[in-house]
Amino acid sequence: MSDAHRRPATDRPYLVFSDVDETLITVKSMFDFLRYQLVRRYGAAGEGRYERIMAAVRRRTGDGTARADINRFYYGHYTDESVETIDRLAAGWFAERTAAGRGFYIESTREALAAHRAGGATVVLVSGSFPPLLEPIAREVGAEAVLCTRPLIADGRYTGEVETPVIGAGKGVAVLRKLTSRPDVDPCDCWAYGDHVSDLPMLELVGHPVAVGEDEELRKRLAERAEGVTA
Repeated sequence: MSDAHRRPATDRPYLVFSDVDETLITVKSMFDFLRYQLVRRYGAAGEGRYERIMAAVRRRTGDGTARADINRFYYGHYTDESVETIDRLAAGWFAERTAAGRGFYIESTREALAAHRAGGATVVLVSGSFPPLLEPIAREVGAEAVLCTRPLIADGRYTGEVETPVIGAGKGVAVLRKLTSRPDVDPCDCWAYGDHVSDLPMLELVGHPVAVGEDEELRKRLAERAEGVTA
């Protein structure tokens, strides 16, 4: 990531949106946590359950199932789980993953967000993951808001259902809503960071989209967009 992706572009207030999994952190948080909590609770049986769930995810992905539907499928596995228990396990997951030397963060993105904050920007995390995993990350990087998938809760337990998944088009909807709530901000001044072509609905809403990683399709689409803007 070049220095140009770390410098504020304006003295006016602006927002910086960042995807999380494989953009800000090195793992896919939902699935990394799934394995962590299942093995922590059930040992070898939990590892087997994790592998079966991931095999089902791979089948759905191979069949062309929409990412939003896979997101819903994932949260279905938390049906009737205690929110308190998941919060406790999520805290353990975060502590373990962020222990010294674990390489949890993609440092170039973390440094870019810190530079934006130093320039007066408001940082917003955008993810299909859920609050117990994202809120500790937000606190650590100084993000002021988290736009994410929110599992529904009843009587202190997850129902297995979710509000609108913040995946693909859902990211665009969430970011647009945030931009609309800030009439003092020009979207052309804003930045967004993502690693996958599914982040385009978010990236295309701002003046400074940044591709993290090596997704060739994403880089191609952003290059075409830049050419269209300058033509």
